[in-house]
Amino acid sequence: MTNGSTDRDEEIVGLLLRGETSAMDRLYAVHAGYLTAVCARYITDDDTLKDVLQEAMIKIFTQIDTFRYRGQGSLRAWMSRIVVNESLQYLRHRHRQPTTLLDTEPPDLPDEDPDTEGLNGETVTRLIRQLPDGYRTVLNLYVIEGRSHKEIAQLLGIKPDSSASQLHRAKNMLAHLIKEYQRSEV
Repeated sequence: MTNGSTDRDEEIVGLLLRGETSAMDRLYAVHAGYLTAVCARYITDDDTLKDVLQEAMIKIFTQIDTFRYRGQGSLRAWMSRIVVNESLQYLRHRHRQPTTLLDTEPPDLPDEDPDTEGLNGETVTRLIRQLPDGYRTVLNLYVIEGRSHKEIAQLLGIKPDSSASQLHRAKNMLAHLIKEYQRSEV
């Protein structure tokens, strides 16, 4: 809080805790775009994305009493963790079938880091969404969420070395996709 003004998120949380149903609409209006973008980093099918996001929103609304306000941005961070966890839960459930979340056959690509210079965020996001689930999941957890390979391994039920391998493969494939995109734009 600065100059006696109440943070908007703190106000919304207070309204939710008092049972004000209009607070749900406010929370959704303020944060839906951001939370959709978080979910889209993991879930590429738009219908599934809506379903996963809806499940996350239900958890957010039903578990708001467990949230502790810790300053501006704390609500968004808490909700983002819920969205990421719901996305990972969906991917794990989907991949319990004959395939696994992690990709075992690496593409035949040279080792290189992606060069995103000159690309806007929307283009980079679209290219990341083209990665296989395992690559995309580990890349997001490591690069965007800042998780260690040990943490990723625990989240996904894999070995830390598998996480590192998937990240390496994801970077190589993303570099290849970026080069293809740049060639097509010339």
